[in-house]
Amino acid sequence: MQFREFDIEGFLRDYWQRRPLLIRNPWVDWRNPLDPDELAGLACEDGIEARLIEQTSAQPQRAWNVEHGPLPESRFDALEKQRWTLLVQAVDHHVPDVAALITPFRFIPNWRIDDVMVSYAKDGGGVGPHFDHYDVFLIQGAGRRLWQVGPMCDSSTELLPHDDLRLLADFEASEEWILEPGDILYVPPGIAHNGVAIGDDCMTYSIGFRAPSSSELIAHYCDEMLDNLQDDYRYSDPDLKVQANQGEITSAAIARLKDMIAEKMLDSAAFASWFGRYSTTPKYPDIDWQPEEPVEIEALQSGIASELPMRRNPASRFSFFRQGAGSVLLFVDGQSFECSAEVAAFAELLCSTDCFTLDRGTAASRPVLELLRTLFDQGSLAFEYEA
Repeated sequence: MQFREFDIEGFLRDYWQRRPLLIRNPWVDWRNPLDPDELAGLACEDGIEARLIEQTSAQPQRAWNVEHGPLPESRFDALEKQRWTLLVQAVDHHVPDVAALITPFRFIPNWRIDDVMVSYAKDGGGVGPHFDHYDVFLIQGAGRRLWQVGPMCDSSTELLPHDDLRLLADFEASEEWILEPGDILYVPPGIAHNGVAIGDDCMTYSIGFRAPSSSELIAHYCDEMLDNLQDDYRYSDPDLKVQANQGEITSAAIARLKDMIAEKMLDSAAFASWFGRYSTTPKYPDIDWQPEEPVEIEALQSGIASELPMRRNPASRFSFFRQGAGSVLLFVDGQSFECSAEVAAFAELLCSTDCFTLDRGTAASRPVLELLRTLFDQGSLAFEYEA
């Protein structure tokens, strides 16, 4: 999938994390990449995160019923007269044509991209007015949907009591649009929004972006630090002097204690290494491309000589951190790899495209082949015909 034209720099300058933007069908040739029956089939499978949301009452506090998948196939037969929405997460991990929707948005760094959630709704169906803590592009796949946007929200915004949904207690729209197939609505974090299906067979593709909170980062990084701290790294004060009052905790002691923490927590190289591994850990690791037997170097060389394309596992995450001239730290599915020289160039290629073909010159490098073998064995890469 490709855009005819889209001003990326203008979008990032004027809209990204600032205000909503309606983009009328920018695609070269839009076609809905998924059949509703296929989506329903995914919702019935084990290991796939799915929710069925019914609006059952006119009273907001009791209006929304949520069922979590896997759903029995017969469940959909009893829904014809209800206003309902089916939501399925990470559909891009299972359907290549849905994964292709992410390509035009790759101007956002890999580590920020989460997944593609797909919703299907009958007339009047929706999930209610809410806000998200992350950016989202809402692509209308089929049918029509009314989208309304409202004010900026935060942790103090009043919500309705509900165990599964974060619904706004009060919502007043400031703008609204009807989206047709191929149209896109960008909604920044915190902006209240509400989508309602107009007519049946309404499908929307939501490309969401990760925005880790400070509490999340601190909690997980502290766990990493604690796992690696040595017990003999302790407070010391060889320049201790007699105090006027032995009950005082002096400013010098506080400064020394704080420095003990800062020395570990503010280590930039250690943080980059941890964050690369943390941010590339698969959200849904059940999509397993691991071969039954370890891959042989000769098999890789044969596939490359035959010009077979290689494709990344759609559930895998690839990123890199530049350490210096000609050296990068590659992160794939929670693992890190030190790369230099031709391997560094190959690592950058891996992170820049979902599918590629290697030239024989690159494949002549033994270190590149060793990295390839590791990525094939852990199920992060495969030849296209095997995928």
